[in-house]
Amino acid sequence: MEILAVVGVILATALIIYLSLKGFNILVIAPICALLVMITNQMPILDSLLKGPASFMGGLSGFVASFFIIFLLGSVLAKYIEESGAANAIANGILKLTGTEKPYSVLVAIFLMSLLLTYGGVSLFVVLFAVVPLARTLFEKLNIPWRLIITPYFLGVATVTMTMMPGTPAIQNVIPTMTLGTTLTAAPLIGIVASIVVTIWGLWRMKKELNVALANNETFDKKYAKKEDQKEERKQPNLFISLLPLVSLIVIIFVGSFLKVSNIIIPALMIAIILSGILFHPFIDNQKQILNLGATGAISPTVFSAAAVGFGSVVAAAPGFQTILEAIQSIPGNPLISLSVLTGAMAGVTGSSSGALGIIMNNFVQPYVEMGLEPDVIHRLSAIASGVLTCLPQCGALLSMYALTGLTHKETYKNLFVSVVVGSFLAFIAAYLVAVLF
Repeated sequence: MEILAVVGVILATALIIYLSLKGFNILVIAPICALLVMITNQMPILDSLLKGPASFMGGLSGFVASFFIIFLLGSVLAKYIEESGAANAIANGILKLTGTEKPYSVLVAIFLMSLLLTYGGVSLFVVLFAVVPLARTLFEKLNIPWRLIITPYFLGVATVTMTMMPGTPAIQNVIPTMTLGTTLTAAPLIGIVASIVVTIWGLWRMKKELNVALANNETFDKKYAKKEDQKEERKQPNLFISLLPLVSLIVIIFVGSFLKVSNIIIPALMIAIILSGILFHPFIDNQKQILNLGATGAISPTVFSAAAVGFGSVVAAAPGFQTILEAIQSIPGNPLISLSVLTGAMAGVTGSSSGALGIIMNNFVQPYVEMGLEPDVIHRLSAIASGVLTCLPQCGALLSMYALTGLTHKETYKNLFVSVVVGSFLAFIAAYLVAVLF
């Protein structure tokens, strides 16, 4: 029966990835796949679905209780940045710095836009809607293949500012602070080294991809030039005003982290929202609508991530996974290796870096702390490890990108995997070496 239990965990994980790839909603497939784990592992069905923190609903509700306020505040701030035109103002400001005449400069500009906006706390989905229309015009003007948009966008939103750079307000950087008592700037040297490695790799890959495309005489396919409904042109804030709420957010996070203020992300987001309401008032027709839209916009990402955590909680409690866990924990060498492998594996199981971290921090991290490992190092390495597999084919952000751009896995995924997934793995290796050597 032990073999069946292990096979059940592996099969359920493969199934949730496959069904996600086919477009099924995580709210539907997570409980179904959790049920498969329960049956093959002979777990009590109702208890495993409903009772206790290790149940599906226990994991889901626990994640919502811990992190909904952060999702809520982040969503409201993102809506202010989006609706005021600040996101476009920032994007245009970066384009002025990099130029718009050379193809590689445009790719770098898209990377910088995505990086700056997400480091300022803006949702990657808001960044997507800000970047794609600008990029489409530039790609058509320069006659370069539209498929190249994927790498700079994901390099900007799913690497440095998601798990690596000290002070990032991303939920992946917040979750470890709740369990470990660390700050958002934990292990800064490790994070900076990882950020440098993935950025150098990504910029080199972007250049290589562009050169290959140009050598093959690839051009912008007119089918991607379909015009969307144009919004009425409105006055938007200048670059300085647009950046102020984001800069204030980052400064407060760094100062609060230096002063060891717990949960600094919450007051930082609140202050950034208040500043946005004041500074963007002339550029917004209805602030009540902004607050309402921001609040409702927080529900889907919270519940989707929580559903992934619910599935992961059932997996974590399954006897089959305990067998897998024992094998991972018996990996020879520094215990940071087994912790990182475990985190990466859980990210693959849930299809969510934030979901994986929620499970790892709540269920598996304490023994590593008791081994004497530095909490700051655990924080940073776990976060980076959770992001290595974040761009798997079933990634929700990737599917959203395809829906908006008209691109497909076939056209883009090979380059995305090499640029972002391999780049994140190389960054993790560099981060691990820094952690061990220094």
